[in-house]
Amino acid sequence: MYKILAINLGSTSTKIAYYEDDDCKVRTNVEHPVEETSKFSHFMEQNEYREKIIAKFMEENRIDKTSLSAIVSRGGHTESLEGGVYRVNEEMLKQQASGMYGQHPCDLGSKIAFEMCKTTKAIPLIVDPPITDEFDLVARISGHPLIERRSSFHALSHKATAKRYARENGLKYDELSLVVVHLGGGISVSPHKNGRMIDGENALEGDGSFSTNRTGALPVGDLIRLCFSGKYTYNDVHKMLNGEGGLVAYLGTSDVKTVEENAKSDEKSALYLDAMIYQVCKQIGAMATVLSGKVDAILLTGGIAYSQSIVGKIEDRCGFIAPIVVYPGENEMESLARGTLEGLRGYEIIKEFEPKCR
Repeated sequence: MYKILAINLGSTSTKIAYYEDDDCKVRTNVEHPVEETSKFSHFMEQNEYREKIIAKFMEENRIDKTSLSAIVSRGGHTESLEGGVYRVNEEMLKQQASGMYGQHPCDLGSKIAFEMCKTTKAIPLIVDPPITDEFDLVARISGHPLIERRSSFHALSHKATAKRYARENGLKYDELSLVVVHLGGGISVSPHKNGRMIDGENALEGDGSFSTNRTGALPVGDLIRLCFSGKYTYNDVHKMLNGEGGLVAYLGTSDVKTVEENAKSDEKSALYLDAMIYQVCKQIGAMATVLSGKVDAILLTGGIAYSQSIVGKIEDRCGFIAPIVVYPGENEMESLARGTLEGLRGYEIIKEFEPKCR
């Protein structure tokens, strides 16, 4: 039996779960008050703060650190990698700490997993990090040589959902053609072909559909004029793209349940919710063409996929392309544990992180 501790650090929370093989024995989601996190100038300074929370969870649930097989964290930001299970090492931590490839509290999670494993037999791991990049060469071309399209979306969710579909249907992921859609705070759509995400979106910085708090792709000319209007700083515009865009910009809330309820009597709420769904469907159609229309299934996951109304509208527009299968919820902890278990069992290779440029 393999014993796995999964940690998932967010800006305002620490999620922790303990698994024995694929059975989750206990889990928690600790919310961090602003008055506590505001004491730190940067989330990478929160080592001790987060470690105490994890240690308390283990103590309360009588989890012996020395008995763990692996500690897995949601992966951080390094140079691009193929999807898979990776052992955390010094080189990986060095790139994450540099901030050159993006920044998120999950970068600290990798460091904590590494440090916790130093005095045990446990292996520190990450699974399908957000910088996973398996694009075909043609998908990288943007339209100008100074800018390259890059993969930056919900790789962990996408891969886990696709593999779950294959597993539950007695199929092989690396033999399928799928369109996977993550419907959460951010929205991303990717075509999966023969085990690779061959195209997709930069769901963080203005690509694809708008979501609850992100703009998705914007008319470029108008965006340029806004940037040089003198009214906004770089940080202002960046917040518009991620954090203050999408539904929250139009309606003042990023809560989809609230928007759905308001849409019953408010035409404005109904319009912007329909517009978001409309854009998602356009992206599904676009990614289906990447697969030449030969799509085995369209898979919907993420918190918004709990909404039968939204799923129904996607089915109305996209059901002609392929069968639609729904796996609601974020499922991040399960995805981390499942990927780790497959690596420990030898079903997947545990890869060593090796920088492309030293």
